[in-house]
Amino acid sequence: MGTKAAKAIDRTGTADLHDRPPAKIRPRGACPALAAPMPTGDGLLVRLRPAGGALTLSQFLALTCAAAEHGNGILEITARGNLQIRGLRPETVGRLAADLDTAGIAVPDGPAVEISPLHGIDPEEISDPAALEKTLRCNLRELLASPRLAPKLSFIIDGGGAFGMSALAADIRIVAQPGAQWLVAINGDGETAMPVANGSAEEAISAVGEILELLAVGQSRRARDIDPDLLRARFPAMDTIRFRPSEQTPLTGLHRLKDGKHVLGVRPEFGQMSASDLTALLEDARAHGATAIRLAPGRGFFFTGFPADTAPALQTSASKHGFTVQPGEKSEYIAACAGAGACSSAFYETRTQARRLIAAAPVLFDGSLTIHLSGCLKGCAQAGPALTLTGSAEGFDLILDGLASDLPDERIAGGRIDFAIERLARSIEDNRSAGESAAACLTRLGATGVSKALRQE
Repeated sequence: MGTKAAKAIDRTGTADLHDRPPAKIRPRGACPALAAPMPTGDGLLVRLRPAGGALTLSQFLALTCAAAEHGNGILEITARGNLQIRGLRPETVGRLAADLDTAGIAVPDGPAVEISPLHGIDPEEISDPAALEKTLRCNLRELLASPRLAPKLSFIIDGGGAFGMSALAADIRIVAQPGAQWLVAINGDGETAMPVANGSAEEAISAVGEILELLAVGQSRRARDIDPDLLRARFPAMDTIRFRPSEQTPLTGLHRLKDGKHVLGVRPEFGQMSASDLTALLEDARAHGATAIRLAPGRGFFFTGFPADTAPALQTSASKHGFTVQPGEKSEYIAACAGAGACSSAFYETRTQARRLIAAAPVLFDGSLTIHLSGCLKGCAQAGPALTLTGSAEGFDLILDGLASDLPDERIAGGRIDFAIERLARSIEDNRSAGESAAACLTRLGATGVSKALRQE
């Protein structure tokens, strides 16, 4: 989105970007599983994905109570639909694991495998991703357990249907095709991934095994690093394969499935919720007939099993407890990390800043932009390019279309952030053509135009 600006804004307006000292932060490593919790600013963090991303209401209630008892009562749902429990202590991690086991909550060993959220209950589903995951884990057990695989190696199995997985990127993605076929692709989302094989479930699992062998025995750590010549030697027909991404339906809201049943998608604000709010919602949901939940990409989950006539009451309850139940809410377009206080690497309170941003710059929330509020250079909340505000010891780095670690288009001193946001919003309002989106306007203005706007008093 334009050439990177050479100068930055600080209190005097004269700082040079290249004068910035290197940040001393802990790099992102392995996912913080139950066996290896991650230290953060508010204690230990555990990330887990229950088998199939599915829980009964009773199981989710048990998990929520365990998070309150053994942690600080804060739970999060990630962009990939995984659960995070915050504020644990060394002596309480084992107790949490025991409580999950007592509740019958299974967390598979090895890499997390994200599958279609409504697997098994979506009548539009092409094939069952849960069954394929089970077979894959069984047949490739040793390869999946290899210590040579990258800690954050990612898998997606997309069974198709009303809620596809095309928006999520992955190292290895397996997508259901008509005729009981599965397509295997690597390194990308539903549009950008590179297809390498297409065939039956057995052939797809075999292809995944060959990819894992390339990753485990070679120098490649992630799918993007695999030598193209080695890949084509293994999959000579890969260049002839074509496929169409699955559908992507918004998460939030009441959805009527083809068989007449309903599911309700809800999202906690910025993906974070307190155990008390979640417990109250789950108790209400049980009273309204909901029987289970499905974790979903996009920092939310679905309620399932409730009678259609209780849906309005369930929506009202979710809203009352602070959950978004309608698509298009402004918070939906913000990816905010835990921020200062929760994370020891963060330089600002991201969620506080998010609320101020929503109030001060509504023009940014027309759905054309993802706004990434990152407390530091690690960029944990957003994997892809976005309009990004990265925290630093000097203030904020603004990246118009990139990652939290990218060279900023502008440097903004901490005391000037509210002014800068107002100027950015005003610039879009003053320069946007009829029908032009906020993203298109920022692209047209580029770094030079934005810099000029931010420097005006």
